[in-house]
Amino acid sequence: MKDSYFVQILLLLRPYQWMKNLFIFLPLFFDGRLFQADSLLACMTAFAAYCFAASSIYCFNDIYDREADRLHPKKRLRPIACGAVTVGAGYALMSAMLLLAGATVLLLPAGSRCGVWALLAFYYVMNIAYCVRLKRIAVVDVFVIATGFVLRIVVGGVAASIHLSHWIVLMTFLLALFLAFAKRRDDVVIYENTGVKTRSNINRYNLAFMNQAISIVATITMVCYIMYTVSEEVMLRIDSTFLYGTSVFVLAGIIHYLQLTIVDVKSGSPTRVLLTDRFVQLCIAGWLLSFLVILYL
Repeated sequence: MKDSYFVQILLLLRPYQWMKNLFIFLPLFFDGRLFQADSLLACMTAFAAYCFAASSIYCFNDIYDREADRLHPKKRLRPIACGAVTVGAGYALMSAMLLLAGATVLLLPAGSRCGVWALLAFYYVMNIAYCVRLKRIAVVDVFVIATGFVLRIVVGGVAASIHLSHWIVLMTFLLALFLAFAKRRDDVVIYENTGVKTRSNINRYNLAFMNQAISIVATITMVCYIMYTVSEEVMLRIDSTFLYGTSVFVLAGIIHYLQLTIVDVKSGSPTRVLLTDRFVQLCIAGWLLSFLVILYL
């Protein structure tokens, strides 16, 4: 029974969702400092703080949405919605994770500590507002999600004292917006097939709108990335004219994800897609390896 309860606690904290916080390391990667011990340690500390903060927010979200989750075909199995973890225990875990997040920031160098503190506080307040109100406003909800990913790379930049280019900010926002719209499309399909409202704003979306929005954002994302790879400023900075070759992996990954979203209707959890879809994993691996060769070798 103890093991079963421990599993439920892990499900409530959603450690598999911590993968989103890997965006914190992107500034380090693109700046060619991925293997510098001090910078890497600072980003790892910021990563841990954000993971604890994210788990705290997940606890609050599951507590606040427990009634609505019970109507969802998948979310009804969440620990608080199904009654496996009490509301009181959920609040206790929420508080403990928040305290751990704050304590972890104290491990950062003094020069970046205040900046990461401020960004973490803004991220936390924004996500609480999202859970309570903002996710009920169509379109605003997906923009808040995309903003959260931008905050992650800003935190990585602040932690490692790296100046962010406009390219990394823009592409992070667009990619996150694309994934958020794809995820919302999954909720629209459930609503149109079953009549169950998994989100209160779902009637402000429909498949025609979602397909167009996803296609527009995917197109802009791909064009933006190609422009980045052929930018004279970028080619001079990394001392290479071969960056455009990495576009193949980005194009293949985005088009395949469109296929998963529109044909297979499997975009409900981008994290789960990343963990299970071999083609997406190969695209990411190919992109990372090609970038590693260009930037570091």
